[in-house]
Amino acid sequence: MKFSPLPNLYLRRLRPSKFFLSSPTSLMASLITQTLNPSCPPSVPQPTEEENLDDVLCSSGASFPLHQKHEKLEQETECSLCSPRGYLSGEARIERAWAHWNKLGRPRLIVAPMVDNSELPFRMLCRKYGAEAAYTPMLHSRIFTENEKYRSQEFTTCQEDRPLFVQFCANDPTVLLEAAQRVEPFCDYVDINLGCPQRIARRGNYGAFLMDNLLLVRSLVQNLALNLHIPVSCKIRIFPDLQDTINYAKMLEEAGCSLLAVHGRTRDQKDQKKIRADWNAIRAVKNALRIPVLANGNIRHIDDVHSCLDETGADGVLSADALLENPALFAGFRTSEWAVDPEGNSKDGNLDQADLLMDYLKLCGRYPVPWRMIRAHVHKMLGEWFRIQPQVREELNGQSRLTFDFLYDMVDQLRKLGVRIPLYVRDDNGSRVAVNGVLSSTT
Repeated sequence: MKFSPLPNLYLRRLRPSKFFLSSPTSLMASLITQTLNPSCPPSVPQPTEEENLDDVLCSSGASFPLHQKHEKLEQETECSLCSPRGYLSGEARIERAWAHWNKLGRPRLIVAPMVDNSELPFRMLCRKYGAEAAYTPMLHSRIFTENEKYRSQEFTTCQEDRPLFVQFCANDPTVLLEAAQRVEPFCDYVDINLGCPQRIARRGNYGAFLMDNLLLVRSLVQNLALNLHIPVSCKIRIFPDLQDTINYAKMLEEAGCSLLAVHGRTRDQKDQKKIRADWNAIRAVKNALRIPVLANGNIRHIDDVHSCLDETGADGVLSADALLENPALFAGFRTSEWAVDPEGNSKDGNLDQADLLMDYLKLCGRYPVPWRMIRAHVHKMLGEWFRIQPQVREELNGQSRLTFDFLYDMVDQLRKLGVRIPLYVRDDNGSRVAVNGVLSSTT
């Protein structure tokens, strides 16, 4: 099977370029274009008129030759890799799956894969605030094998970015294996996306739409499990029928999947605000399998994390959309929407989303990413702030060429306008938070 042609949005990202993406901590380097940023070195090529300025990188980082970097990293990671996994009996597969998970420290708080959103700077921001592991954005396996620029721009990591799942969409076992072998020295799991429910996945015949072709799914998993040095993981959605879901999960385990993440919604349940994830289905899968199982769905704040772990018995939880608004979720911070915990006690955590954005921008200076990713994160983190001062959002939207200076000044402007929406933490001393997010005393 072959992938359908990529839409123009993706093709636009893959133009040839003339500049190295090479920060000291990026693992892969390539020739790429650079943004019109006055702070960039004079030698940085400028985009052509037709270049989408949001698709170029926000900074250049420090120069580091590609071949030296790749050789160095291969030397650093070689000792941690075993021989190809090959065929193992059922019991040996389970033992190896748990041995690997235990070696990683059994991470429970995990950043879910998000297209254009779970990139390296955002993963590192979440790790700073409690995340114990993370997924890359979904990568297109065929394009990853064919295009050097796509590889270097869409997949970057660093030594501190572990444990790490690298996720691919695929429908060709041979192509998927080639893509996976390129990243296995730099991650802890190669993950197969079997859960994407979007229209583009239907057109491309991948993600959740492979649930209609379980023989192909089995071959994708088996081919990786037999040939990679590191474990294979999968991320799925549930079937409408619980037994079908359990049978599906068991098939993946038998094919060689060493860890399974279960999103507790069906392929057709796309509205996450209206439709709650089915934790009972996740619990049934956990009880039916012998490998580690992760739960995905309904994680909006830290109390949801604890409830999900208790109700599903899962070995960890994934959060996606809630982390985009509040990357400090796993550290116990919560937005004003969820400020009141079950006991009703919360207080200003002396942290807000503008603080998190400033941290994120600093990470972007160290780990360059396209401006489109930065722009999306700005809107997610400061969405509520923009509702109070919509003219600041309009000014942001009017910028065809973003710069760090503009974004720092924008945050300063919001603060001068008196905008501050704190993030809250549990207060054991009795302060309470009203529904509108304003602190009030219990006395």
